[in-house]
Amino acid sequence: QVQLVESGGGLVQAGGSLRLSCAASGRSLSTYTVGWFRQAPGKEREFVARIGWNRIIKYSDSAKGRFAISRDYGNNSVDLQMNSLKPEDTAVYYCAADLRVPTTSASDFDSWGRGTQVTVSS
Repeated sequence: QVQLVESGGGLVQAGGSLRLSCAASGRSLSTYTVGWFRQAPGKEREFVARIGWNRIIKYSDSAKGRFAISRDYGNNSVDLQMNSLKPEDTAVYYCAADLRVPTTSASDFDSWGRGTQVTVSS
């Protein structure tokens, strides 16, 4: 099973940007679907973006036009560039990976990182 570690979270003002990275070890991420999810206090974990092994990308409505997911094959990682951040983007962000058909459901992903906190101040 692949091990995942997220990094890049932090505190940023509204309108600012952050770049999250999901680094993998144990196996190559190139054959996995990799997703980014987030969970705010008191809320359920929600889908943000995912990239399939075939590079097909899907975004949530809230991420579309502001976030960009990409693969870094050299570093065996998947990044999430987040621009025009809003206070409602505040959450713990998790990356997840799975070898099966690309999906947006958290329950379909087998491997998870521990998350990185993103806080957007108004």
